[in-house]
Amino acid sequence: MSYLDDNAREVIRPIKRMVEDEFLARPGVIGVDIGEKVTAGRPTGRAAIVVYVCAKGPEHPQQIPLEVSGVPTDVVAESIVLHRARIIRSEDEQPVAVERHQVLRGGIGIGPARSFRVVPPEVPKAGEFVIAGTLGAFAVTRDEARKVLGLTTFHVGCVDDSWAVGDEFVHPSRVDGGVPGEDVVAVLDRAALAGAVCAAGLRMGPRPFRAEVLDVGAITGSAEATIGSTVRKRGRTTGLTHGVIESTDSTLRLDFGDGIGVRTLRDQIRVHSAERFGDHGDSGAVLVDADNRVVGLYVAGSGSTGFANPVEPVLRQLDVELLTPGVPASRRPGPEA
Repeated sequence: MSYLDDNAREVIRPIKRMVEDEFLARPGVIGVDIGEKVTAGRPTGRAAIVVYVCAKGPEHPQQIPLEVSGVPTDVVAESIVLHRARIIRSEDEQPVAVERHQVLRGGIGIGPARSFRVVPPEVPKAGEFVIAGTLGAFAVTRDEARKVLGLTTFHVGCVDDSWAVGDEFVHPSRVDGGVPGEDVVAVLDRAALAGAVCAAGLRMGPRPFRAEVLDVGAITGSAEATIGSTVRKRGRTTGLTHGVIESTDSTLRLDFGDGIGVRTLRDQIRVHSAERFGDHGDSGAVLVDADNRVVGLYVAGSGSTGFANPVEPVLRQLDVELLTPGVPASRRPGPEA
């Protein structure tokens, strides 16, 4: 696998930013990125503005020019969706908790205690739904209170436009058999959905926790995503997966539904894996590099391709810093599991 020269990206980046909103306004376009142009299934070695569409059809060559300011374009069919999980609660569909942790760590399932009324056309039949996602890592607020927060995504932490600070969260999620009142581990403290960020911070309760990610180990800090580097993520659904960062320039239009609608996320990290990188229920997982530094917050994907917020804007907008074994907080992690 080849990676584009940094100089080529620097040249293309302002051109891509100049045209991305125009491209995103066209029917069927769901993302704009920088990548290698592929022709007839073969990589060409040329850097291009990559345009993601829901389905590649004969109309797209007319909608998207072959090049912009001398930079070639490449139209790619891709299905990119938010990777939270949602199931309807009914008497004939009773979930079983597959993971229940007495000591909380990043990488485990979590979900709101409340349910959500969803109606067609978003679902075939109206009903009450519950959400599952992933608790990514722990952070502490930068104020004097030094509150400990669990990081996840906005669409796991808030779900729709009826969210409120103080909303309760359970582990395991209700999808996985968690019970409101009995399995509450956190409450919603803050959230952000703007620019490059789709994130929420959950104020942790009395359940013991450790500044680790399950199957990964202790978090050592944060770092900028580097193209060509290998990352890992531990999600509620797919467990531990590995991938390689291919871009930090992805701009996506994602449908949050539930009264929030379509929003644009910019400067997202794109990861490719030889296998499935993420799936529904993995939203909120953190991307971790070889040194156990967090580089991103996983939000969406399509099979072997995953997308994540860069971590620094997440920390900045939530006004937190990552919790590591050496960072002081208002309470210390619980005993070793």
